[in-house]
Amino acid sequence: MTGLHVIFDNPVIPPNTGNAIRMCAGTGAHLHLVEPLGFDLAEKNLRRAGLDYHDLAEVTVHPDLDSCLAAIPTARVFAFTTQASAWYTTVEWQLGDALLFGTEPTGLPEEHLAHPRITGEVRIPMIPGRRSMNLSNSAAVATYEAWRQLGFVGGE
Repeated sequence: MTGLHVIFDNPVIPPNTGNAIRMCAGTGAHLHLVEPLGFDLAEKNLRRAGLDYHDLAEVTVHPDLDSCLAAIPTARVFAFTTQASAWYTTVEWQLGDALLFGTEPTGLPEEHLAHPRITGEVRIPMIPGRRSMNLSNSAAVATYEAWRQLGFVGGE
């Protein structure tokens, strides 16, 4: 296990969460889903994207962000937002860190960005004029960078 936590705050697109389940199974990261979810976890599109990885990933559903963060009390929490000035590659990732991503259409709400547990805000660089990356792609890019910095602990 990598010791990393990936948090999806109010995800609404089933295949993105299915892809994240698969990515977390492959990296050993723990996926946290913060309600409300825009889908049922048993949805066919979610199951198809995650294929047979659901049993290989650690996934926890939380009723709200406070409950989620209380479940990982010692984690540093980095919020991913297009409004941040620091790149995710500037973070010296540590075991137990949490990567927080907002809902697909709108990103993280201001009240979540202002949460006292947020250690910092980071972004994934893009060519100017682009809206944002796909949620599951963003989570994979960032998780693999954090895992790389940790020496791909637990991987082969």
